Amino acid sequence: MTITIKTAEDVAGMRIAGRLASEVLDMLTPHVKPGITTEQLDKLAHDHIVDVQQGIPAPLNYAPPGYTPYPKSICTSINHQVCHGIPNDRPLKAGDIVNIDVTVIKDGWHGDTSRMFVVGHGSIAANRLCQMTYDAMWKGIVKVKPGIHLGDIGHSIQTFAENAGFSIVREFCGHGIGRKFHEEPQVLHYGRPGTLEELVPGMVFTIEPMINAGRRDIREAGDGWTIVTKDRSLSAQWEHTVLVTETGYEVLTLSAGSPPPPAFVTAAAATPSATTTA
Repeated sequence: MTITIKTAEDVAGMRIAGRLASEVLDMLTPHVKPGITTEQLDKLAHDHIVDVQQGIPAPLNYAPPGYTPYPKSICTSINHQVCHGIPNDRPLKAGDIVNIDVTVIKDGWHGDTSRMFVVGHGSIAANRLCQMTYDAMWKGIVKVKPGIHLGDIGHSIQTFAENAGFSIVREFCGHGIGRKFHEEPQVLHYGRPGTLEELVPGMVFTIEPMINAGRRDIREAGDGWTIVTKDRSLSAQWEHTVLVTETGYEVLTLSAGSPPPPAFVTAAAATPSATTTA
């Protein structure tokens, strides 16, 4: 496994790309309301990335082996859709939950992040799933520091989610990122402590757990891209791009409109031994 270690100059480029990706989500936030289509959200995002940020939407025409080129600039996964939902002309309705996944290429560097949105007033169950998935992502992020293993991150996410009564999707995972959209290592959202690769400063990867309200089983929809839960239960996902620093971590996909970290993160950062930069 070849993991690229980023230099200080590389990290500076990735900070810019990460912030821009998050700012696309900031821009979209007021538009995510009943009646808008995900195709309209895609056009807003595309135009902002290309015309305002002078960047490139990485998903557009992305075609890994075995896939047809992805036809849109963002991914929008609604309700029981797990990931890679293709924007279309279906209007969002009150109570829907939707994940919007944005990856911006700026000066050759990729910034990758996603957020959950509850359209209008969601159910108690939908809101809880979205919040617990956000917390689960951060349970993984706060583990990041030199010397720990990728299995520690996955174990932290898995135990938190499963103790809350949810299930972890295992077929998709986080990934290294940099000049390429997807690099080594794979970042599983389940696992055993002390297993898999040891973290070293300069590694950059995404943490992006996909968590289902029902069973973890999934299937691919007929469009060749969209992944859905087999039992049609709700699914949620959040994603940040994270740098391993000399003493902890730095989240590279933050912007003015980013949701604040959960209380357990800010409480840890207030202690003298904290090694985080969020």
